[in-house]
Parts: sequence; structure tokens; C-alpha cells
Amino acid sequence: MSSTVGQVIRCKAAVAWEAGKPLVIEEVEVAPPQKMEVRLKILYTSLCHTDVYFWEAKGQNPVFPRILGHEAAGIVESVGEGVTELAPGDHVLPVFTGECKDCAHCKSKESNMCSLLRINTDRGVMIHDGKSRFSINGKPIYHFVGTSTFSEYTVVHVGCVAKIDPLAPLDKVCVLSCGISTGLGATLNVAKPTKGSSVAIFGLGAVGLAAAEGARIAGCSRIIGVDLNASRFEQAKKFGVTEFVNPKDYSKPVQEVIAEMTDGGVDRSVECTGHIDAMISAFECVHDGWGVAVLVGVPHKEAVFKTHPMNLLNERTLKGTFFGNYKPRSDIPSVVEKYMNKELELEKFITHTLPFAQINKAFDLMLKGEGLRCIITMDN
Repeated sequence: MSSTVGQVIRCKAAVAWEAGKPLVIEEVEVAPPQKMEVRLKILYTSLCHTDVYFWEAKGQNPVFPRILGHEAAGIVESVGEGVTELAPGDHVLPVFTGECKDCAHCKSKESNMCSLLRINTDRGVMIHDGKSRFSINGKPIYHFVGTSTFSEYTVVHVGCVAKIDPLAPLDKVCVLSCGISTGLGATLNVAKPTKGSSVAIFGLGAVGLAAAEGARIAGCSRIIGVDLNASRFEQAKKFGVTEFVNPKDYSKPVQEVIAEMTDGGVDRSVECTGHIDAMISAFECVHDGWGVAVLVGVPHKEAVFKTHPMNLLNERTLKGTFFGNYKPRSDIPSVVEKYMNKELELEKFITHTLPFAQINKAFDLMLKGEGLRCIITMDN
């Protein structure tokens, strides 16, 4: 790879030219990394709902043409000025949020919401100079959440790159750069259930199942899965879910159903749907005195959370989380080690594998709700 250092690289990328239209595999030019940036060779990427959401562009500012993708694994090709922590050849996970290590958030033990590098879905350029590193015939192609992994090469701020164990299989650990870590950390880092306790998980997609996996790792005795789609229940058993509740099967609010099942409420709940009614139910289903509810799903921008103040005064706790409270550079390498030590199982999240040329099929699978994670192999 040394011959490409400092040079423009021409490679294939899947470009979203306009909202909702199939991605087009194009030859793009990827500029060398500038100050505090690294250029990565992406080997595996996977598709997350966030990619589909911004591709559809129904509820936010459309930024096109754009290279989507943010859940991936690769190898450092070259580094820009000022980068000392990474070197060519390092195995890494790019992450949609970052850790500058200098701001108040990064210096806090409690926060992972870096002031400089936290997710910005509207920004399509690099922070250093306000320019894109991607172009086609001299015309800029915009970045997506600082990662743009639907390209054989991409340029990322060094603070959004986690250096990992070179022995970790990149086609498995790539899923840790977004959804799986988000759900896992929501349980382990924020809800913090104790061994033998009860947990309710709202939403049994990939993030919810990762939250259930966290509850399994924590040794919870009852893991109650809540979902409107009964076809998800069988699969969820692999992730430690012990009981299932479909709100459609009851005439009363699901929080009342769970309270009756658990003698007053669960010890912890994790909400992974982003639907406001599920968020309220997740809070109101935890036990008074010690119950903790954690919100993970992102709600509609007009959504309003309503509950009676007595629910809080009776010593229930409501928390929110972003990326499972993991700091990308400091914490994600240890999550990879959990997988390497066989504490965390990742294979069961991966339901499909496709070559890069068939990336639009991955979008179709997600739109149909088929499978959990589809791994896209960049090197055909």
C-alpha cells in the first residue's frame, strides 16, 4: 500500500445520487488524508437502519450525491499530519461518532458525547478544511457521518477510528462499529442489571437483540422481549430472551402486562424502537424503588414523552444513551476483546453476506425486514 501514500486513489464506491434511488457503483477519487485524518482501506461494511433512513431522506435535510455507510472494518492505508496513534497496516473500526480526548466530554468518565466529533448527519465534508475527500471528475461527493464506508477507500478523522486486535476477524467485528455496541452498551454500561435480575427489551431488531445479549452476559434470569412482530420471537431465543410479549395480544397497556408478570415491574428495561409509546411503556414497566429504564431508539422530532411525575417520585429512573455510552477509541477495543474471549457472540447477528456489487440487494433485505445484519464484502 506504500505506493499510494500521498497520492489520490481511484477506487469503487457506491454513490447515492438522489433520495431513494438505487446506489450506483462509480469510480471515485479519494484524496490523501489531511491534518488529523487517516485514509482507510475498507474490507467489510454492513448495512444499518441509519443508512437506509438517510438514503430515503424523508425526515431530514437531503445531502446528495453522497457515499453512505458507517458500520465497517478495515486497515489504515496512510495517515495525515499530526496522527501518532495509528500507522499504515493497523486494523481498525471507523465509528460514526468520535473521541478527540481533549474536550470536557472526552475528559469526563460519564460521557462519550465528544464536543468536536459527535455525530453530525448534515455535515458532508471534513472538519479540517470544510472540503470533501471524495470526487468524480473534480466534482465533490459528500461524506456521511464522517465515515462513508460504502467505498473501497475512505478518509476519516483520527478521533473516529478505533484500533483493534489484528487477530480479530474483520468480517465479524465490523458490526461492533454501530448497532451491536449501541444495544450491548445500553444494557451493560447504562442499565447495569445485576445477576439474577429481570430485564424487558422493547424492539427485537439488531440493536434490541444486542441489548438482550448484554442482559445474557450480565446473568439476568428473566429477559422479556417485547415486539409487535411475533415472527421475531423464535430468533430472539438465541440471544437469551426467555419470555415474549406482543402488545397486540392484550387489551391493556403493555406496561401493566409486564408489571403483572413480574410482581410489580422489571428491574431494568431497554427501549430500542424509537416509538414514543414504547418509550413510555418501557419507563412505566420498571419496578418502583429501584427500576431503571434506558432509552436507545431515536424518536420522531415532534414526539413528546408524557408520564405522571409520581412515576419518577416513586424512585424509578429514566436514562438515555448514545452509542451504548462507549467512547470509540478508549472502549471499543475492549468490546472486540469480549468477542475474542468468547464472552460475546457476533455470528448470530450476521444473517446475510453479499459482494459489494450487490449492495442494493442489502437495502432490499433491510426494507423487507429480512435478517439482522448483512455483511458486504468489498473485495470481490
